[in-house]
Amino acid sequence: MSDLAPVRDRPATGPAGLPRLEDAGAVTPQDAREVSQLFFERLADLPEDDPAHRYARDCLVEMNLSLVHYAVRRFRSRAEETEDMVQVGTIGLIKAIDRFDLSRGAPFSAFAVPYIVGEIKRYFRDTSWAVHVPRRLQELRIDLARAREELAHDLNRAPTTAELARHLDMDQDDVIEGLYAGNGYSADSLDAPPEDGDAHSAGGMLAAFLGAEDPALEKAENVQALKPLLDGLEERERQILHLRFGAELTQTEIGKALGISQMQVSRLLTRILAGLREKMLEEN
Repeated sequence: MSDLAPVRDRPATGPAGLPRLEDAGAVTPQDAREVSQLFFERLADLPEDDPAHRYARDCLVEMNLSLVHYAVRRFRSRAEETEDMVQVGTIGLIKAIDRFDLSRGAPFSAFAVPYIVGEIKRYFRDTSWAVHVPRRLQELRIDLARAREELAHDLNRAPTTAELARHLDMDQDDVIEGLYAGNGYSADSLDAPPEDGDAHSAGGMLAAFLGAEDPALEKAENVQALKPLLDGLEERERQILHLRFGAELTQTEIGKALGISQMQVSRLLTRILAGLREKMLEEN
């Protein structure tokens, strides 16, 4: 009891008659139980704006950080940084300190750990998903994972969607939605090699297997949209467009073919194209 013994041997010199702990974090977990009870007794009588209230609260946080580290060890298989989990777990510890009722007789550790674990799980739920999905589906993913594990143990094989639905008393469509949503939990880098196939082919990256937008697709869509508009043009207007864009004649050549000037051809083309463009924009 390295830090507690000196406190017992000297007068209480901290605020509101509390022991002054030079390093509350150095108090051992065993001593923290006894000292925390003393601080909780005084904390309940102190107004929140009293400096002694802040001192007692800060000491309780430092003395009980071992509970946070204990809870974090339960999630050591997760990819998240331990430091981030400790920070989040400390928030849960502070909430537990603010809500703990000493008069109920329960030990603080039993009261605090669920708060700490709950805060860490909430952090995973809100930040770990690579793609944002509704909370309902996040929770459904957990239920499905648990159900698959139970059924796989009983059936000695992977359960079907229908079996999962019966087990969870749900519609198959909801189960399918939950399974699809689970794909958004994690994401792979496009620079990563594919899981199956030759890692050396196509540069050995997933990005090499992704399709690209066909530059001719928009052109094909525009042609289909233009067809009914072209049918609504006058014969001479369709002939001018055919000579310009089909036969690829110059405006001068079109003028000679139709017996009009190049200037007239230019004006007609401008009017026809502007009219077609306006009608296409109206349809979109």
